[in-house]
Amino acid sequence: MNSSILHITNGDSTTNYLKKLHFSGDFITWREMLCEGKTTTDVGSETFWKNRFDFLKTSYNVSKKKFIDFTLKEYRSLCNKKESKEIVLWFEHDLFCQINMIAVISWLKKYRKGYHISLVCSGKVKGTNKLKGLGELTENQIQEHYQNRVDLTQDDIEYADYIWQLYCSDSPLRLETIYKYNPMSPFKYLADALEAHLLRFPTIKNGLNQIENTILKTANTQEFSSKHQLVGQLLKTQTNYGFGDIQYEHQIDQLKKLFTSFDPVKLSRKGKKVLENQMNFYSEIRNENSYLGGAKKYSFLFNNQSKKLLQITS
Repeated sequence: MNSSILHITNGDSTTNYLKKLHFSGDFITWREMLCEGKTTTDVGSETFWKNRFDFLKTSYNVSKKKFIDFTLKEYRSLCNKKESKEIVLWFEHDLFCQINMIAVISWLKKYRKGYHISLVCSGKVKGTNKLKGLGELTENQIQEHYQNRVDLTQDDIEYADYIWQLYCSDSPLRLETIYKYNPMSPFKYLADALEAHLLRFPTIKNGLNQIENTILKTANTQEFSSKHQLVGQLLKTQTNYGFGDIQYEHQIDQLKKLFTSFDPVKLSRKGKKVLENQMNFYSEIRNENSYLGGAKKYSFLFNNQSKKLLQITS
């Protein structure tokens, strides 16, 4: 394997796995979660990183030192690596990874024009219906994925950048009409990820989105002795989101008014009414500072019947 290759991976576990398998070349780990919080199109700019830090500090109590050490230093290393002949992207099928992936491609379009860029994307594996992450692949499967990596054309790069621009716009309505219509795209998991993204806007029925309703439903239909157990079940059964435990804990915290206890986990009467669409929780959960990409989360509602988003006009 060529040492002039730069690998940009979706996380530390993938980077460590590839190093353990003696993949040669340089490694950059993309340590972000751009599927949550406000994003702007200008990846890597001062405005971009300010928005990201503000979100991570407010929502996840991330300190400035951690943000600099964990994310910014790695980004600066990426900026300094200009000599690689090929850049290989390692990302997975879920929303978390796919949004990070298109952001990275948007950055590469601007700052690494003309470079040879290829993509390794895990998901479907022969012999199983379960979509797999990179860390779940055997050594042979990783090598096979690598040998079959997709060379991205300029059109592919332009398309990923275009989707990123739409994701960062103040309205998801254009994204809703466009994301399904590129059957020749090498990004074979992107459409499902974007569909999952659109389902994160609150529904007309009860003011909660698909993830929030799934949390309530899971808590109501199974017995959990702790919040930790509930999070474990949500992680095990999620399909397209690729969230980690801290993300589910954050989502649950937003819904705490709908629980009487987390030890054991019990929904309140109000929680059960919201789950059964007998009560709408929109006005209580609404937060003007909550963003999904460039759009305000509570400025749009998902119509369950038409499967379309509606914009709320103030």
